[in-house]
Amino acid sequence: RLCCRGNTTRRFSRPSGAALHPGPRGPRGHRAPRRRTEATAQAHSSPGDMAVYFDHRIEAPDSNGAPCQIAWHSSQPVLGVASLSPAAGGSVDLYLQQGEHVGNSHIERPFQPTVLRWHPAKPVLAVGWETGEVLLHTHPTGEQTTLSSAHSACITLLEWSSNGSRLVTGDQLGVLAVWRADARGRLQGAPLVKHDYGKPLTCCVFRPAPPGEDVAQLARAAVSGDESALDMFGWRKAGKGTSLKLGPQEGLSCFVSTDDGGVHCLDEKGKSSQVLSADGPVQKLLYLERRDMLVVITETLLLSQYSVGPEGGTQELMKVKLSGKSGHGADMDWAGQGLLITATGEVVIRLWDLERDDNYVLSLDVNLGFESGETLNCVSYCAAKGILAAGTGRGRIAMWRKVHLTNQSGQKTDGKGQWHLQTPTEVEGNVTQLQWGSGLNLLAANGVSTVLILSEHVMSAHFSQQVAAVQLTPNQLSLSYFSTGAQHSLRTDMHVKGICVAKDTVTVWNGKQVSVFEPAGGALCSAGSFPCESLVLAMHEENIYTVEPNRVQVRTLQGTVKQLLAFSEVEGTPALLNVCRTFLAVGTDTMHVKVFDLSRREAKPHCTAKNLAELIPGLGALSSVKCNANGSQVSVLVTRADGSPDCRVYFYDVEMDILTYFDFSTGRPPTGSFQAEEPERAHSDSSELCGRCPVTQFWDESEPRLFVCETEAMDPAMLSPARVEQDEVLVVSFFTTQEHGLLLQDSYPRPAGVQGLLALDVPFYYFTCKPGESEGAPAPSSAPQMVSRRAMRDFVGLEDCDKPTRDAMLNFSFYLTIGDMDEAFKSIKLIKSEAVWENMARMCVKTRRLDVARVCLGNMGHARGARALREAEAEPELDARVAVLATQLGMLEDAERLYRSCRRFDLLNKFYQASGQWQHAVETAETHDRVHLRATYYSYAKHLEAIREHGLALEHYEKSDTYRFEVPRMLLEDPRALEDYVKKMNDKSLYKWWAQYMESQSDMATALQYYGYAQDYLSLVRVHCYLGNVQKAAEIANETGNRAASYHLARQYESQEEIKQSVHFYTRAQAYNNAIRLCKENGLDDQLMNLALLSNPEDMMEAACYYEEKGAHMDRAVMLYHKVPASHRHAHAHAHRHRD
Repeated sequence: RLCCRGNTTRRFSRPSGAALHPGPRGPRGHRAPRRRTEATAQAHSSPGDMAVYFDHRIEAPDSNGAPCQIAWHSSQPVLGVASLSPAAGGSVDLYLQQGEHVGNSHIERPFQPTVLRWHPAKPVLAVGWETGEVLLHTHPTGEQTTLSSAHSACITLLEWSSNGSRLVTGDQLGVLAVWRADARGRLQGAPLVKHDYGKPLTCCVFRPAPPGEDVAQLARAAVSGDESALDMFGWRKAGKGTSLKLGPQEGLSCFVSTDDGGVHCLDEKGKSSQVLSADGPVQKLLYLERRDMLVVITETLLLSQYSVGPEGGTQELMKVKLSGKSGHGADMDWAGQGLLITATGEVVIRLWDLERDDNYVLSLDVNLGFESGETLNCVSYCAAKGILAAGTGRGRIAMWRKVHLTNQSGQKTDGKGQWHLQTPTEVEGNVTQLQWGSGLNLLAANGVSTVLILSEHVMSAHFSQQVAAVQLTPNQLSLSYFSTGAQHSLRTDMHVKGICVAKDTVTVWNGKQVSVFEPAGGALCSAGSFPCESLVLAMHEENIYTVEPNRVQVRTLQGTVKQLLAFSEVEGTPALLNVCRTFLAVGTDTMHVKVFDLSRREAKPHCTAKNLAELIPGLGALSSVKCNANGSQVSVLVTRADGSPDCRVYFYDVEMDILTYFDFSTGRPPTGSFQAEEPERAHSDSSELCGRCPVTQFWDESEPRLFVCETEAMDPAMLSPARVEQDEVLVVSFFTTQEHGLLLQDSYPRPAGVQGLLALDVPFYYFTCKPGESEGAPAPSSAPQMVSRRAMRDFVGLEDCDKPTRDAMLNFSFYLTIGDMDEAFKSIKLIKSEAVWENMARMCVKTRRLDVARVCLGNMGHARGARALREAEAEPELDARVAVLATQLGMLEDAERLYRSCRRFDLLNKFYQASGQWQHAVETAETHDRVHLRATYYSYAKHLEAIREHGLALEHYEKSDTYRFEVPRMLLEDPRALEDYVKKMNDKSLYKWWAQYMESQSDMATALQYYGYAQDYLSLVRVHCYLGNVQKAAEIANETGNRAASYHLARQYESQEEIKQSVHFYTRAQAYNNAIRLCKENGLDDQLMNLALLSNPEDMMEAACYYEEKGAHMDRAVMLYHKVPASHRHAHAHAHRHRD
């Protein structure tokens, strides 16, 4: 089984003696990028941090029994293993990094070893035996010292203080002794203190010393003239500043527990006092330094937390019962500050965050290769790698990698979400104990019958002259010959630590042996093998270059040394080699770089050695050295003195003897800009590149101006929230010349599905990838294809172009970058291909040269694009105009990035809609473009309706507040669904629409029901009148007082010549002129007066005239005339005179 992942580790089922491989690590955590050094695997380490774990079985003596205890030294790669044989008794042995047995380390007794503890600094192992003997074994001398007979029972605890000046020993009878150790870790004489608690001792933990001043740091500050530091040392006037408070070098007080639950405190003077009593035998004592808190865990998994006072007194803070399998000894470990991990033989491991008072579980995944019901027995956490390892009962090691992801608000993910499970590592038997240790972060696994040591190795890969090699397993390579399309697999008899390929040779090495292979008859055959302890290697034609102290050896393929390239003591020992075309670049351990010319029979110096330590402040070491195709430039990646990677790429100009750099932390070279004539473009480029760190670098093998590097984002916690969403890995290419310096050529996110940049060879970038994910790969074969090539931006569609076209395109790109349009067009004036012009138009997107783009679109005959570009001139932002060009050329990712960079979220919203990315469009409208939010919802709903997603369409019509019309229209063909929707929404407008629809279908009963729900009284009255139920209509009009309903009913009564009812409802409808008209026509003079008084002045004048002409009620006429304003009377009189 072979499971690969990008930027992570790889695991596979192993044959005997092969390596163990963890699987996908999950998303990369945001952290300071880990740069791959070339010091161990030359310049050919596989990009993407692709790694495996090599396993080494310990070479145990035949007389040893089954291992029962393992213990790593904290810094040195030395593992102590205790074994027990029923026949021979117990033994303790030491083993090195690859499982080699240390010859003088064997300790054998006829009884069982019970405890192993390494001195925290010195290579001294304390061994406790069941007879009470305590033995100290010193590595590598093999010196053994037995302590005086302080114990007569089985040793149950051994614990060193933090600096190793004290050793606490305890036994089954409750006897405890404290011993003093000298600077070499040897114990001196009798114990300082001895106590008898009368109960078996179970655990011991030292209390860290209280914080004090760092004397060394203060001394350095005082020497440099820091006044506050001088004051603290008392070197200035008395009474000024604070006195120097020195804390103890280490904590000498400790807590010990007994199996009856008692916990005792031993102070620095050895005085013992019981500070607490737990509810059962104590299984684990832990100390949380940040909170000065003692954690006590009993065998029944009862966890108690106690605050600790200055004198060692305790006060209970909380008590909680941990979940876990009863009757099974729990294995526990810290995973960072306050995070406790427990494994109790269940199918999960439990994590308890004591600081946040939170807990959660991590479980296995059968989809990654685990079995259902597989139990977890033991745990161990490696803080340096951020990996939590757990051993299972079925011979597997589960690994969770701790990653620090951030959400959209820039906050770090906590809890279960930060742990990502990898595919399992398979070992033999039930895994009963795991332990990370040594400065190399090695993992030891006790599998009952044997112990395995697992060491991580970065998988190697190399590309040269159209040949690519990628390491698949410790002894298997995948070879791709792109010039012929051939694909080969190579197996070796060594664990490969480095690969170097040339056109006709493949060289592998492991630090002890070098093997050379050549293709012959469709297979790879051995061409030579020789012993060599060089950790770096390079090839050119028939020569192999290896290193030894202060020189580079030039060897034949069979290993014969035919030339020596000497380096002085000042120049140092070569540590890095790189060959590009006919030049060899060498980097030394004293930070010197030197270039050799290989074009002749013998290698000749191309320049003198340059000491970079004089030019780069704070330089720690060289991590990568590469030269270009003509030997004029050497690029260097370095690490700082504190071990962190430098964010700069340094360029040493061999001919001019000057050093320049590009700083990815700011996104600019030291001059401050790329092209001064285009400040807007320079600002955009800088914002895209800043906050990064280079991890790999390559020169093109034939084009000396072209350089590319792979960069990773720095810790997002250090960036602004707007930068959190940036691409984690960015591929950045530059043109570099003496005349114009460093010019950005292209930058883009590393393509999905690939693992790391392997090489640049125009017109392709070459990436390592997972099997089966390569593009444009050679023909299928038995060997998996592990390299994918992607066309450069300028050569998309021109992958198979001839060399003149390729050179013309490169020159056009270069001159376009420096802004020399005359030379740019001159370089491609003879090219008539439409595809070439399209590629040049694509270049204009990156270079933001819209003037050139117009010419390219014209030569392409792209009328639509030319029109869109002309219309886009109204946009004030350059990036917005360039985004229109990118859209027309199908460069959608670039268009999206450009719209974001200029913050034109309205245009970005339209872009998403036009490209069918509706979810992105909605998210953009919701977060950045709320002005167009409803319009976006409406457009998305129309799209969903078109693809028959009516459920989602309903939701978005509602969000756009257009559902009252759009939903009935959409559901009209499904009346039942439409009626259910109308009922569910409880909306008066929908009720009215549905009632009208029912009325049109002659379903008057349903129509009346929904008109009632809608409170549409006019329609109710109208329908009742239509049905002849005038009385019901009158009741509705009278009850509601609705004016429209009353008016309609009044018209109905008038048509039926029921004048009094008509006048009544005209009056309720406040249609007084209609009521007055009926009164005048039907002689209802009494009602006329009241109606006239309620109406407007015109109606009053008409009524007064009516009374005056009739001559019967002159008093009413006079009253009405008085009620009418004078202006209306004069107007009325004038109208009458005019009529007369």
